[in-house]
Amino acid sequence: MKQIIALISWLAVVAVANAQEYIISNYGVSNDSTKLQTAAIQKVIDKAEANGGGTIVIPKGVYLTGALFFKSKTKLLLQEGARLKGSDHIDNYPLIPSRMEGRSIYYYAALINAYHVDSFQINGPGTIDGNGLKYWEYFWFYRDSVKQHGRSATNLEVHRPRLIFIWGSNNVTIKDVKLLNAGFWTTHLYQCNNVLIENCDIRSPFKPVKAPSTDGIDIDVCKRVTVRKCYISVNDDAVCIKGGKGPDAHKRGENGVVEDILIEDCVFGESHGTLTLGSESIHARNIVMRNCKMEHNTSILRLKMRPDTYQIYENIRIENITGKCGTIISMAPWTQFYDMGGSTEKPFAIVRNISFSNLNVQCKTVGAMQGNPADTVSNIWFSNIIAKAETAELKTNYKAISFNHVIVNDVPFKN
Repeated sequence: MKQIIALISWLAVVAVANAQEYIISNYGVSNDSTKLQTAAIQKVIDKAEANGGGTIVIPKGVYLTGALFFKSKTKLLLQEGARLKGSDHIDNYPLIPSRMEGRSIYYYAALINAYHVDSFQINGPGTIDGNGLKYWEYFWFYRDSVKQHGRSATNLEVHRPRLIFIWGSNNVTIKDVKLLNAGFWTTHLYQCNNVLIENCDIRSPFKPVKAPSTDGIDIDVCKRVTVRKCYISVNDDAVCIKGGKGPDAHKRGENGVVEDILIEDCVFGESHGTLTLGSESIHARNIVMRNCKMEHNTSILRLKMRPDTYQIYENIRIENITGKCGTIISMAPWTQFYDMGGSTEKPFAIVRNISFSNLNVQCKTVGAMQGNPADTVSNIWFSNIIAKAETAELKTNYKAISFNHVIVNDVPFKN
């Protein structure tokens, strides 16, 4: 009995510690948008961890900061009118072990970082603002400069921070928050399981300066991720499935499958692709996107087929989709930064069990499905679809595609 009482008492202490709130303005952090306060905010996070955990509260106001690192049992809450604004100097984001573009490398920390923090939460209704304009402007300047010398610039050559990077964390929640103006990718999840991203507003601009490579949500070697009731419009892919690239990527332990992903009740504005698999993905399966509205001129499903990477894309369902889009499906070879690394492997892709059902959309064309020569495609279904298209065509050489009750421009569709 004494042991049970002791256990209950210990659990009560832990619960109180985890429920404790640390309002940063009570710990010497001032509401001054011109003053860098990274160290002061980090001190509050560290204090919360030392006391057994708690919620770091950002009150109304604008707070300028570099990289912040959340610790065990700590969480983040941004109150109404709160804006956590990222520094636009890369020196305020340390170079640390990280993960970028399908490789485990040293890279610059994100604005918000959580490494192996189970049950990590970010809650709104406030804003995390990447303040990315200077990064975007320099990216385009640098890219144009090297182009004059006959070379293409990679994304990693222009040093920019992501907005959020969460690594190796389970039971993660990001809810009711605005995620804006990332310098690089907006939300990057790596090796995470059981994640909910709900009722978030995720944006980066197309003008007056394009915000390059500001993917909305990157899901990288993760399982059981739900994206629900979000608005996403970014100058790259809205939701992107990653997991590794290169001829030996499928053999490397840091890479892996992405599976059991649900995207529902979302609205998608302009982007480069609504749901994109690639450009660094080795195995993606059991993915559902349903009950979503399109408000853009890009593809609903985009498959990037890397000729230097073994890929499997399988068991994908797109259903109950309305609105305006560019294409229903876009599948094409993806050779950006192609690199066999001296390998004699002959990578190929398998694409199978993909269905589109109950779509009512206006589009430019049905789309295209053309991979690399060794790729195989099977069991692709289009059913119960009504579309108005500028061009009633699906460009493909693959035969394993079936159409059932597909009406394009008021005429039964036959490819």
